[in-house]
Amino acid sequence: MTRINLLPWRETRRLNKNKEFYVALGLCMAIAAGVGFTGFKFAEDKVNFQAQRNARLDYEIALLQEELQAIRALEETKNDLLARMEIIQQLQGLRPQIVHTFFEIAARIPDGIYLTAMKQSSGKRLQLDGYAESNARVSALMRRMDRSDYFTNPTLDVITSNENQSISTFKLSLEQNNPKADKESEDDI
Repeated sequence: MTRINLLPWRETRRLNKNKEFYVALGLCMAIAAGVGFTGFKFAEDKVNFQAQRNARLDYEIALLQEELQAIRALEETKNDLLARMEIIQQLQGLRPQIVHTFFEIAARIPDGIYLTAMKQSSGKRLQLDGYAESNARVSALMRRMDRSDYFTNPTLDVITSNENQSISTFKLSLEQNNPKADKESEDDI
């Protein structure tokens, strides 16, 4: 019987199998690296795309912020103009009242009283300074002002008499009314 040595064939087959295994392993590693690299690039592209979208949104937000500031400035200007218009309308409404005030004062002053100053304070309060021939004339002035539709609550603040010249100086304060405005507000109710 001849003896056949099969060891070199087995050794060759084992080396071939190892080579095939390493080639398959290399191919699997290359495929895995390719898939990993492709996934990394895909994720990087998604991140870059989102960064571009965020940059665009930031730009648009900055534009909108500028527009909002412009709108706020316009609203402030509008509110200032409305406030001015309201003040002008109030002054226009008070214009006839000034005429009535002077007319009523001229009509209500009795003989012997001379006004030296007239001052309006706190909206409806009016102060009259002057001198009179006697204290009775000041009392007559207060009664006449109290009967007026345009004046109420006459109050004598100061009265001083000068006995040498028989002249009294006085300060009288009273409140102004606007009877037409009162009637309109009652009609509105």
